[in-house]
Amino acid sequence: MDFHLLTENLTNPALLFFVLGIIAVYVKSDLEIPAHSSKFISLYLLFAIGFKGGQALSHETFNTTILYTMLFGLFAAIVIPLYTFFIVKKSVGIYNAGAIAAAYGSVSAVTFVTAAAYIETQQMVLHGHMVAVMALMESPAIIMGLLLISLYSIDSSTTNKKQVLHHSFTNGSVLLILGSLVIGFFANAKQAEGIKPFTNDLFKGFLAIFLLDMGITSGKHLKAFFSFGWFPFLFAFFMPLLNGCVFAFLSSFVTDDVSNRFIFAILAASASYIAVPAAMKISVPKANPGLFLPMALAVSFPVNITIGMPLYMYVVQHI
Repeated sequence: MDFHLLTENLTNPALLFFVLGIIAVYVKSDLEIPAHSSKFISLYLLFAIGFKGGQALSHETFNTTILYTMLFGLFAAIVIPLYTFFIVKKSVGIYNAGAIAAAYGSVSAVTFVTAAAYIETQQMVLHGHMVAVMALMESPAIIMGLLLISLYSIDSSTTNKKQVLHHSFTNGSVLLILGSLVIGFFANAKQAEGIKPFTNDLFKGFLAIFLLDMGITSGKHLKAFFSFGWFPFLFAFFMPLLNGCVFAFLSSFVTDDVSNRFIFAILAASASYIAVPAAMKISVPKANPGLFLPMALAVSFPVNITIGMPLYMYVVQHI
């Protein structure tokens, strides 16, 4: 691995703000990002990445490679929850296993956004269709988690299938990034140039503040998380690295583009801590958010943006 890339990530201001958020909780600081501001920044990040992706997509020529990349993304969103469920089922129970499977099969938009900023530093281009792939991977994983719970739980009536299906397709983050992608695709290039300072120049600053908020949220959940023993931590640490490396390699069968393969690795490695917890709250109340939320947010997220990104870049460039 190129340890220069690892060092570069460890000194990334966005990551350091995430660490600051965790430290703030442990020193009992009153530092916090107001809820409305946090939500606005989340919406901004999704809007910016979706719109930029749509603009990039408008300049691409659709071909079989783009079709295959989208199908490959759907394949990952279905397969990852399947084997994740059976790995964790015995240790955490059916309901928690279904929620964890959904989280790790789904994607983290913030990890994706961080990865998009990262490849820019590597003088690479984020292709617009990869934004569409990310948006397409959200719902199938949630549906898979629900189906697995329904199949293996004694009382499958505890899952409100109609609600979760509706939520997985109309979830705000999915709708915003897809909508921004479509708008960016159809927007007049000259007029779109007018909002470029908002979507590009302010992006990294908003990302840093958002990660500060994520650090504060993670710090508050860590205590409850460790009550489940070491298995959740070990799984949340090593599973993203395994998923990322495996899908970085498998993606070579559908695309030769290093940037696309790196993004596939990130999508496979990341775990949802926004859409999935929201879906599980209304559909599977027996699943414990004190378990799967810290796994995704407090462990897998920092692993991906520190160790993961330089590791996946190494795999796609050398294997």
